[in-house]
Amino acid sequence: MNEDRLNTFEALACSRRSIRRYRDEPVPRALIERLLAIAGRAPSAHNRQPWRWAVITGDMRRRLADAMAVPFRRDLLADGVPVDEAERIVARSRARISTAPVLILACLTMEDMDTYPDEHRRRNEWLMAAQSVALACQNLLLAAHAAGLGACWLCAPLFCPQTVRDTLHLPETWEPQALITLGWPANTGRDRPRHPVSTLTRWYDEA
Repeated sequence: MNEDRLNTFEALACSRRSIRRYRDEPVPRALIERLLAIAGRAPSAHNRQPWRWAVITGDMRRRLADAMAVPFRRDLLADGVPVDEAERIVARSRARISTAPVLILACLTMEDMDTYPDEHRRRNEWLMAAQSVALACQNLLLAAHAAGLGACWLCAPLFCPQTVRDTLHLPETWEPQALITLGWPANTGRDRPRHPVSTLTRWYDEA
């Protein structure tokens, strides 16, 4: 066992935090491209690499945040959230999205995945693609942390995929999955508790 390499990776993975506040400093495009290349080293179903990335900077961040706020507000009100509270929640969400120096939208495409005549296998093939995209996102988050950047994984696009597509003029084959905010961290984030492995694991040994 390579103890040194494992210790290095353990320290990296265990020190990663979700960062929601960033310094007003640009992230070099070359660094973003490097992070995405590392993300693309994730395993994927059939090695089809079904992830697609939309990198968003400048005023498009505000436009996307404003567009996503509309269905978010509607859903909150439909859930019975008081108007004042809903407005506070939406404003906080808009600020998190629009003030991050970089947004990376992770999308899924089924273009190169296998096709089947039955719903059961079609559904599983889609799940394989979704898991592949999630693995790439984790690579991206860890690579960003290793580079000294902060990042935060948001699932908001899942609740308004067509809004995101329309705002960014995405190809119809790109299914929005996650929005990752990225930038130089303004704080260290909070260490969230984790359940003990022993409470989440069952061991099946041969008798």
